[in-house]
Amino acid sequence: MSAFDARRLFTAMFEAAVAAADPERIMRDVLPAQPKGRTVVIGAGKGSAQMARAFERAWDGPLSGLVVTRYGYAAPCERIEVIEAAHPVPDAAGLVGARRLFETVSGLGEDDLVVALISGGGSALLPCPAGDLTLDDEIAVNRVLLASGAPISAMNTVRKHVSAIKGGRLAAAAFPAKVVSLIVSDIPGDQPSLVSSGPTVPDASTRADALGIVEAYRMDLPGAVMRHLNSQVADAPLPDDPRFARNEVRVIASAARSLEAAAEVARRAGLEAVILSDAIEGEAREVAKVHAAIAREVAAKERPFRKPVAILSGGETTVTLRGTGGRGGRNGEFLLSLAIGIEGVDGVHAFAADTDGIDGSEENAGGFADSTSVARLRAKGLDAKALLNVNDSWGAFDALGDLFQPGPTGTNVNDLRVVLVR
Repeated sequence: MSAFDARRLFTAMFEAAVAAADPERIMRDVLPAQPKGRTVVIGAGKGSAQMARAFERAWDGPLSGLVVTRYGYAAPCERIEVIEAAHPVPDAAGLVGARRLFETVSGLGEDDLVVALISGGGSALLPCPAGDLTLDDEIAVNRVLLASGAPISAMNTVRKHVSAIKGGRLAAAAFPAKVVSLIVSDIPGDQPSLVSSGPTVPDASTRADALGIVEAYRMDLPGAVMRHLNSQVADAPLPDDPRFARNEVRVIASAARSLEAAAEVARRAGLEAVILSDAIEGEAREVAKVHAAIAREVAAKERPFRKPVAILSGGETTVTLRGTGGRGGRNGEFLLSLAIGIEGVDGVHAFAADTDGIDGSEENAGGFADSTSVARLRAKGLDAKALLNVNDSWGAFDALGDLFQPGPTGTNVNDLRVVLVR
């Protein structure tokens, strides 16, 4: 299989993974029952506008509502207003969006229905500083979290305790209306309360847990944030709060389903396809070393899998920033580290991309790599290890012409990684 054919296969696998999480395809099968009263739609995340459009088309009855999505991710809706805000670092537009969501669910009665359309990215899109904190404080927290190397579950536990909207607080504000949360999960393990830090889904984590995470990852947070975390103001409602008793939560798309769809594309192409896990976390460069070791073992000894094979994994890795000025995201970092690990191993091609269409700081979802990537960088006067050391994976794959740029997809079920051993 040529590099061109490998890219074509990887692209088809990515498209299948995204299609498996397409709101248009799945929304009619997950609609809640019609209420006696009003239907109000709220939402947040990179896929919330596409979810809103799909809900409008599927819902047979009156409705109104508001969702918040990332700049450039809006979709035309007729009855649901769409607000755009910044991601991954919050901005004032997100602050307005959070306030508007509270206004949207205020004054509802017990016969009314709130449908919450939640996808990944809402943690940054809905800044809502709690207590005496400010937007600048929440931005500072976000920057520290993104540079910490902490897994997404840990980051969202901290976010929940510095926010007035996360951790179920938006659902509590909608009481006594019933809230049905329809969730596209980008969280390893698909814990719904962690998707977008759970604005409508509470969890059992406490501020003590948040403080433990801050200590474990040596996060240097502003003094005002630490004072807040050490006060009772940071406490969030727990799942047994009676305000949540009638609510329902449904995960309607996930990495597991998308990985299976991608694997089926590989099988139809005549390849064995194996899924390592849909919930891999850890440092992207270290996860890549494990994938590279498996690829080398398969290439040399045909174990633990026989060639030709497509090895898939999902989940959400992290990147601890080591340099300044680097560009890229966790998928690029994974690929660059993998390329170093498979240098010179004939017949190995790899792909990694974020299913929302954007990986990190630039406009690509990820990229392509193979056993010649490091040598091709060297021929251009670039050192793969040096670029990795300053987190500049984008610079590496841009120089090679190996970026993958599908644009926003309208959904978000984490990362798709594929290592092909011919």
